[in-house]
Amino acid sequence: MAEPRFSIEPHGASVVASVQGELDVTSSQRFDDCLSEAATHSGQVILDMSEVDFMDTTALAVIVAHWRRAADEGGRFLLAGARYRYTKALWITGLADRLPMYDTVDEALAALADTGSGAADGPGASEPGASAG
Repeated sequence: MAEPRFSIEPHGASVVASVQGELDVTSSQRFDDCLSEAATHSGQVILDMSEVDFMDTTALAVIVAHWRRAADEGGRFLLAGARYRYTKALWITGLADRLPMYDTVDEALAALADTGSGAADGPGASEPGASAG
């Protein structure tokens, strides 16, 4: 099993945190550190999960904690590219219906550009494809 890789890249007023590999109990602290660092750069964080091959409930707990923290602080935390096959925990727990999720990073960036930083978070607040331009 390859070690997961994490990267952070600024995109205008937002930052994209990308993950490659497996997110599990052995990588959860590094995952948490990556998202914490991303949040220091911007209150608008997009987590790119398009290269995630597996995710367990410890990774899910990290995602939920950062999503809640962003919401509490008036920021945004969006997911992009989460594939059901590898991130089933999001759907099993019902969080896929609550977290703002997009098919691609570009769609998430467009949603942030369209809504600004003060937009509401919650079901339907950022439905994929709602901001076709």
